[in-house]
Amino acid sequence: QVEFVESGGGVVQPGESLRLSCTASGSDFSTRHMAWYRLVPGKHHDIVATISTGGAAVYADSVKGRFTVSRDNINKALYLQMNDLKPEDTAVYYCNTNPLRLGSMWSQGTQVTVSS
Repeated sequence: QVEFVESGGGVVQPGESLRLSCTASGSDFSTRHMAWYRLVPGKHHDIVATISTGGAAVYADSVKGRFTVSRDNINKALYLQMNDLKPEDTAVYYCNTNPLRLGSMWSQGTQVTVSS
């Protein structure tokens, strides 16, 4: 079991930016592919962006060109720079392994609200 703690969410207007951070407590962080997920009410967790152990990233079509995922293996941290935020980006954002591990649990996440 690996524990993650997300931070950096908030309430912003459309077009503004936020930078999310995730810290991992597991000793195997550097050997795990990671991803940012987001959850909206009444739905399941969707993948926003994935990043390999070496830093190769893949993005959901809805965020391409606006979001950038990065990682710091030394400090066991994952980041998501979100620019030009849109109302449809409103969700709770989580970090976790990619793919999810057997029996994995979701952390508390961080709330992002985009509204005028």
